[in-house]
Amino acid sequence: MDLSETTPQPKRNPWNAVRDFFCMHWLDLVLLLVFAGLIVALDQWTKALVRDNVPLGADWLPSWLAWLAPYARIRHTFNTGAAFGLFQQGALIFAILAVVVSVLIISYFPSVSRKDWWMRLALGMQLGGALGNLMDRILRSGQVTDFISVGNFAIFNVADSCITVGVIILVIGVWITERREAKAKKQTEAPSE
Repeated sequence: MDLSETTPQPKRNPWNAVRDFFCMHWLDLVLLLVFAGLIVALDQWTKALVRDNVPLGADWLPSWLAWLAPYARIRHTFNTGAAFGLFQQGALIFAILAVVVSVLIISYFPSVSRKDWWMRLALGMQLGGALGNLMDRILRSGQVTDFISVGNFAIFNVADSCITVGVIILVIGVWITERREAKAKKQTEAPSE
């Protein structure tokens, strides 16, 4: 007779699994949060500078950069949608999405090998950008401050830039890794002469 069938098993507290996860990966999580925190700080600082010094809807450039005015300028505006002013009036949806994405990044980050520095960098940038815009949505009634205006492109901010650059790094990194793995596989499968 198997005693495990008759002996009641203690119930496992699900919070123990969360605690164990954070205890095992605390250094990775601290590095991620410090990096993302620096991005959030830069994002919030630049947005505050613009809100305090440039009237809503106005353009600004220092006089020594006036030659850039047709191509690039600081233009104080806001949006309630996604990055680059897309999908206006979706503040609540994008706030929820930012929370979900942030939790997923924090959960996934420790499983990424430290050799894959490009992926860790990309995830940190995306987390910082998501949290930077989430702070605006929470503190500014759903409105995200935008101010970087380049040509006729949509106006954006530091957080939007970090999310975009993070995605670009991630795509390039995955592409390079897949090419490297395919090349290595091809070399191991090649008949030796």
